Amino acid sequence: MEKINVICPCCEAVLTIDAQTGALLGHEEKAKSLGSFEDLKSELGKQKELREQLFAQEMSSQKDRERLLEEKFQEALKRADTTKDLPFKNPLDLD
Repeated sequence: MEKINVICPCCEAVLTIDAQTGALLGHEEKAKSLGSFEDLKSELGKQKELREQLFAQEMSSQKDRERLLEEKFQEALKRADTTKDLPFKNPLDLD
């Protein structure tokens, strides 16, 4: 029985495959290197800064969103005023 070893491009695990049937016989995950406590702490600090930045960006977009919705509403109100003299046409009746 011939075996083929394949390395996964995503997780770099080693897959052992039977050459005749193509069945997966086994796999070995890549050993994860453990970082030092200081490295982990700095990584958490970076993630915290990123979360705070994304939160501030969402807050500013929500403030701007209220203004945009008000402008859209005013524009729709203007269009409704210009077409109020025309009779309503149901789109289902156009058949």
